[in-house]
Amino acid sequence: MKNALLASLFLLFCKGALFAQTSIELPPNQSMLLYGKGPGQDATINPYDGEDCYALIENFGAVPFSVRIQQQKTIIYSITIPSKTTKKIRLRQGHALYLDPASKLVAKARIQYEAMEVEQP
Repeated sequence: MKNALLASLFLLFCKGALFAQTSIELPPNQSMLLYGKGPGQDATINPYDGEDCYALIENFGAVPFSVRIQQQKTIIYSITIPSKTTKKIRLRQGHALYLDPASKLVAKARIQYEAMEVEQP
């Protein structure tokens, strides 16, 4: 019985570890690179590094912020995420993901990555 409980807890922990999720506090006037420079330099870990994926970005704070996607120094696009909103953004291989504050208050975000569905022929 004790072994079954330990095995269940282990499986529950492993399942939670498969989802890379990070909560971020973004101070005013400070952009933050979340993903795209490489190991040891990113603020979040993308478990799908090297392939296209989705970034689910939740604004759970009281103020909006912007999400900027770049490839090297070229801005691909930028969107604003209002308070209490979640956006799903396609993140292609080689793109960098930045959060930019839109106010003088601290913004709060939660980031989670998802694999892209494999298209069936």
